[in-house]
Amino acid sequence: MHPISTVALALAAGLAIPCAAIADEAYAKKQMKAMSDYMAAQMTLSFAYDTNLEIITPDHQKLLLASSGMVNLIRPDKIRATREGGFSSVETIFDGKTLTSLHRDDNVYAQADVPGTIDHLVDELRDKFNKPVPGADLLMSNIYDQLMPDVTNTKDLGSGVIGGTECDHFAFRTQELDWQIWIAQGDRAYPCRYVITSKQVDQAPQYSVQVRDWKTGAVADNFTFANTTNARKVEPKDLGNVDELPSEFKGDNK
Repeated sequence: MHPISTVALALAAGLAIPCAAIADEAYAKKQMKAMSDYMAAQMTLSFAYDTNLEIITPDHQKLLLASSGMVNLIRPDKIRATREGGFSSVETIFDGKTLTSLHRDDNVYAQADVPGTIDHLVDELRDKFNKPVPGADLLMSNIYDQLMPDVTNTKDLGSGVIGGTECDHFAFRTQELDWQIWIAQGDRAYPCRYVITSKQVDQAPQYSVQVRDWKTGAVADNFTFANTTNARKVEPKDLGNVDELPSEFKGDNK
């Protein structure tokens, strides 16, 4: 049998979810709340991450764009994040007052005044600047209230192993999105993997982020932008290709 046919059969067989894995809504909500509380209690944290972003071409071919990066965070109002992808190298710094985005490939940067907390920053990026950050809900101070209110269906899929860490695996549905999360078992209930499926886009593309090298405690970062490369300052609208979806592909997703 052709290897691709074997994979297709395995995927088809997997569509029948065992009864034991069907929704234990109370347990799923309990573990989501435990993760939310654990994350909120971590005043300093850092981690590395890998993302995959699916795009759909006009002829229904699925393509996957991969990137990696690091996040350092001090609650309530400081964060530094890097992202290295095939189309751009970006660093983002927020010191509680000013958001700075550095496009390393073009050696340009832009700044915007967004005084407030990390929660406020995420909201402003989505609502004011029209720059929603996929997965940013996981950095906010109350993950449970961000993710759970619109859930219409819950599945407890048992356990899975992500990067060597055993996790509880849950799947949730809303009217617009399906999403899955793998939460590390034990006292450190951090999100190990988060997958979002866009139900309202043709062919249901997915975005996933996987966390590794999870650390809490002291963060060696002063969250101050140092223009060590003599980068040129531009207006935010002129800072190209800082999204995970590069401009070259923005006409493809349908």
